[in-house]
Amino acid sequence: MRKFYILFFFCLISAIGAKAQDNYEIQVYGSETVDPGRTMVELHSNYTFEGSTTVIDGMLPTDHVFHETIEITHGWTPWFETGFYFFNTIGSDNRTAYVGSHIRPRVRAPESWKWPVGVSLSLEFGFQKPQYSPNTATLEIRPIIDKKWGGLYVSVNPTLDQSFRGPDQNRGLIFSPNVKGSYDLTKVIALGLEYYGSTGPFFNYDPIQQQQHQIFVATDLNFDPKWEFNAGYGWGLTNSTDRAIFKVILGRRF
Repeated sequence: MRKFYILFFFCLISAIGAKAQDNYEIQVYGSETVDPGRTMVELHSNYTFEGSTTVIDGMLPTDHVFHETIEITHGWTPWFETGFYFFNTIGSDNRTAYVGSHIRPRVRAPESWKWPVGVSLSLEFGFQKPQYSPNTATLEIRPIIDKKWGGLYVSVNPTLDQSFRGPDQNRGLIFSPNVKGSYDLTKVIALGLEYYGSTGPFFNYDPIQQQQHQIFVATDLNFDPKWEFNAGYGWGLTNSTDRAIFKVILGRRF
């Protein structure tokens, strides 16, 4: 247990110094891909209890808003999948709307390579309406490294974001790391911490209060191989981060 906490907090500290993942799909990825010929359908739901209350850079407030994202992922080979996202927001004052869509191809290191850790690479490209995200065309480059030791699980996603249209388009790659550590309390229940951050461009980091940092206490329920369930409550740690969010991910494999 001690080695697990040392490793987790080392990953967390190395990530500090990060725009947090947009609050439509709050998830630290594992390295596994969907099996060939199978399809995973997920609903990402979250509610911001305490968020922004004014229009910032043309973006509507996030306070007391539901976000609902539909993700459909199909496995093509043992090492390649493609995901599709449909982002939606639900709230008062003209904040209920379709937000945008992304496509996400992902490859992984095949199990036959017998690497000591799981490794995959996700590329996510898409658009979103400017009233919900000032950067309307973006690319996310997400390396994924994970490992399980008995009941202990750690995943690190040192993510890079590139904007092609919007206020960040000339800032270069934005470092947005995600880290997860969890422990299996039983065969069904795992409990852990998730971190989401965004520091600004490499070697030219934003001032700390302009960075975004979130910590979630989260649980995973493994009650059936066909189903996926993750839920958590998160706290923002800087002025630029939504302060209180509850999230649920429910997925089904077909």
